[in-house]
Amino acid sequence: MEDGGWVYVRQPTEKDQWNPSSMEAESSTPQPLKITFTEPAKHWTDALPIGNGRLGAMVWGGVVSETLQLNEDTLWTGTPSNYTNTSAPEVLSEVRKLVDDGKYAEATAEAVKLTGNPAEVYQLLGDLKLEFDASHLTFAEETYHRELDLDTATVRVKYSVGDVEFTREHFASNPNQVIVTKISGSKPGSLSFSVSLDSKLYHHSYINGKSQIIMEGSCPGKRIPPAVDANDEPKGIQFSAVLDLQISDDRGVIHILDDKQLRVEGSDWAVLLLVASSSFDGPFTKPSDSKRNPTSESLSALKPMRDLSYYDLYAHHLDDYQNLFHRVSLQLMKNLKNNKSNGSLELKKLARSVTGLYLKGSEDNMVSTAARVKSFQTDEDPSLVELLFQYGRYLLISCSRPRTQVANLQGLWNKDIQPKWDGAPHLNINLEMNYWPSLPCNLSECQEPLFDFISSLSTNGRKTAEVNYEANGWVVHHKSDIWAKSSADQGDVEWALWPMGGAWLCTHIWDHYAYTMDKDFLKVKAYPLLDGCASFLLDWLIEGRGGYLETNPSTSPEHNFVAPDGKPACVSYSSTMDMAIIREVFAAVVSAAENFDNRFWTEMKMSLLKECAWLYQGCIQQKFLEMVPLWNGYAQDFGDADVHHRHLSHLFGLFPGHTITVEKAPDLCQAAEISLYKRGEDGPGWSTTWKAALWARLDNSEHAYRMVKKLINLVDPDNEEPFEGGLYSNLFAAHPPFQIDANFGFTAAVSEMLVQSTIKDLYFLPALPRDKWANGCVKGLKARGAVTVSICWKEGDLHEVGLWSKEQNSLKRLHYRGTIVTASILSGIIYTFNAQLKCVKTCSL
Repeated sequence: MEDGGWVYVRQPTEKDQWNPSSMEAESSTPQPLKITFTEPAKHWTDALPIGNGRLGAMVWGGVVSETLQLNEDTLWTGTPSNYTNTSAPEVLSEVRKLVDDGKYAEATAEAVKLTGNPAEVYQLLGDLKLEFDASHLTFAEETYHRELDLDTATVRVKYSVGDVEFTREHFASNPNQVIVTKISGSKPGSLSFSVSLDSKLYHHSYINGKSQIIMEGSCPGKRIPPAVDANDEPKGIQFSAVLDLQISDDRGVIHILDDKQLRVEGSDWAVLLLVASSSFDGPFTKPSDSKRNPTSESLSALKPMRDLSYYDLYAHHLDDYQNLFHRVSLQLMKNLKNNKSNGSLELKKLARSVTGLYLKGSEDNMVSTAARVKSFQTDEDPSLVELLFQYGRYLLISCSRPRTQVANLQGLWNKDIQPKWDGAPHLNINLEMNYWPSLPCNLSECQEPLFDFISSLSTNGRKTAEVNYEANGWVVHHKSDIWAKSSADQGDVEWALWPMGGAWLCTHIWDHYAYTMDKDFLKVKAYPLLDGCASFLLDWLIEGRGGYLETNPSTSPEHNFVAPDGKPACVSYSSTMDMAIIREVFAAVVSAAENFDNRFWTEMKMSLLKECAWLYQGCIQQKFLEMVPLWNGYAQDFGDADVHHRHLSHLFGLFPGHTITVEKAPDLCQAAEISLYKRGEDGPGWSTTWKAALWARLDNSEHAYRMVKKLINLVDPDNEEPFEGGLYSNLFAAHPPFQIDANFGFTAAVSEMLVQSTIKDLYFLPALPRDKWANGCVKGLKARGAVTVSICWKEGDLHEVGLWSKEQNSLKRLHYRGTIVTASILSGIIYTFNAQLKCVKTCSL
């Protein structure tokens, strides 16, 4: 490593074990994986995110004044609560009767009584503020450069004042649980600045010793807006942040200002270490009962770091981060035949991609990323797709790690006391989409917070199921918080009353097993949760029309319909999404039970699975036969209040579910395609990426790519329109406002375009846009059945495939454009297949 011009050659990883046989590595540098700016941030969505799963910061890159907006993922309003309603069973009976009588508007009005208290609100930690001297006002604007390097998870800021170049580097270390900032000047003694901590929450700051600032504060014990210092306020989560300042040994001095700030004078460099902790001790412990001391914990966390150099900390960070990030590489190129002037360069780029080396970037990164986004509609630069794909992986690594909280609506990053939609996990699409890329994109460890969260939800959800619905098992609705809220939220019935949140989450549990084939996970973690969820669904289903099981009341998330009497409503029975999710969960619990010889599920529940299948398939199939696909997602053909609605709930069985497939249900796929056409292409970012994944499952590369292109539009934060989608200049995806789910949905959708799988089947390049990404390689994707997949293609046609499994022997059916080959994959062996899916090479892993 060298200051001002980092060079890092990474160690080989698992994906480097396979290289296409006909390509030789050449000396050429691919477009670096960097988000770049030529000026400081003007808006929060211009700032650059760093995170270690628990601690996060948004780096603005100011010159005279710099701000790092800080987050710690356990800072929420509120305390544990009671998520039951003893009057709910009586209301439930009345709602069901109204639905049975066809009084849907009346049922909707009555169902308001089934909603509960609002979820709590995600908070912020505060700001780390740097103030430089007045000479920085005269910095040379043409020298300014700010970047987020995805390869090293590091933000860098550079600019010159006179003949001095100033450099800042920021990263968030997971192994050391610290946010690190290094500031340096190119001339000895040229660095002077002051530093302080501040917060919008109730807090106070003070100096500890000669080089530390401690900030202590508390979150409101009730939802905003309470008075944070009111006497009747329950004690909320307490927090502490400690900033430790180190400067060059032989030059410089630290002064204390007002017992709140530190001032550095005449140093060569400075290193700032920021640690933070809270009193949160799990979702079932009141903050007032917590024995945790945030300040003591933060100071203890700093002690071992005092003996580590900046380079030690950076090396720990790189080793940890790159072990995850470097598992997958993606290179995409246009058709070389129609691009002769750049053909040689593009071929070199492709060859370079398979060597697995990441070197110092080229001058291409001087073009701002915002300019690249702005020009995408005309140049359709595939390297921007690569960047956005890897950005999703970077963000997931940065906001969801083992022993952290689940990724919320903004992942980890938040600047507001009252963030939009509370910054909470929303379970009717958003939380699930956050984790769509974790398995196919080789980041399974990042899912662990989701499973911990589901376990907590199941604890509260059992009480809600028993009291509110007089049912066994556990239930969760559409919105939750750090206290594992399980009851319906306060608000409109069209989104609040949706008791399928836990069931959707359970499909992630089964998918984790399908990808990893980890039977210990299935037995210890997955099966108990699946069993409890399925038990609730069994009781929630009631006998309805024609003697078949149905859900009542039922809503299709956030979507209204027009009842036969012309009244608007949202409560009915057996929405398509209900039936699709229930079928997936029953199929999963039956399959899981077969591993443990649980005869209760394998024998007694199979009939329920068949009945749910009849309802689900029958509903859509009938509409297809009438050429009126089920736009509104209900069993009955209601009028649709919004044909272009953003939610694609009725197509859950196509993606992320597995009920509708091109091979097994072509008629339903045709119905789904018609429905997607009717839905249109407009909508918020997460809806756009969901549509991309749906089109990919239909093997429709043209429309999948259209949605990819649709997302890559630059949003002006001063003139944004709700529901328009797009990207901000830092590549955060827009609803607007910012929601992180579309970033993750984009990464998942691109992976679906390149590889799809079941436990037994692998489909190569099912939705490759051959004219847009005519040449390329993807290495290190995961497929169901515990297989790692790498693919290279040329001029739109498959070139070679690499498959391997570390621990699983299996028999796979390989699919490519109608060719089907059965292959035996033994653990520890890398298999290389040619374009005809013939094995041409094997070697040990």
